Amino acid sequence: MADKVLKAYRESIDNIDAALVFMLAERFKVTQAVGRYKAENGLPPADPGREAQQIARLRSLAASAHLDPEFSEKFLRFIIDEVIRHHQAARG
Repeated sequence: MADKVLKAYRESIDNIDAALVFMLAERFKVTQAVGRYKAENGLPPADPGREAQQIARLRSLAASAHLDPEFSEKFLRFIIDEVIRHHQAARG
């Protein structure tokens, strides 16, 4: 019986992981468009004010969801850093 329970949990985890990958892919499609727009319009690759707002927003959402805000900030910082790297590359 325990094997069926564990299998069901793992199937749910696999579905969630797949959704996360597709959501990240969609997010990066949009941020790549933002990077092109910034490059075409002479805007800087990074926006520290926007980043701070997003981190504060995500920390609040994490707390509401009973998720460690420190973890959520590290996760978003990782994504932001990758986006900035892409924006810098878009500048040529």
